[in-house]
Amino acid sequence: MDPTCTHLDQVKDVTPSANGCEDCSRTGDTWVHLRLCETCGYVGCCDSSKNKHATRHFQATHHPIIKSFQPDEGWAWCYVDQVFIDGL
Repeated sequence: MDPTCTHLDQVKDVTPSANGCEDCSRTGDTWVHLRLCETCGYVGCCDSSKNKHATRHFQATHHPIIKSFQPDEGWAWCYVDQVFIDGL
């Protein structure tokens, strides 16, 4: 049996907070890829980026699900259940 995400009830219709990583843009830093918090709309950089702002956002807020904010990517990740979610 495949692991499943038990936090889909926390996914909301969100508006992205920025077009790039909100915190990197503020400090003049760069990022590799972007992630969108599916609870509040925060846009942060991925774990391949130096600052890992998306993960830091999860650690601060406990918002469980991020979605890729890259064009043509439809996957998401649940930090709590440690599973990928396709087609979110």
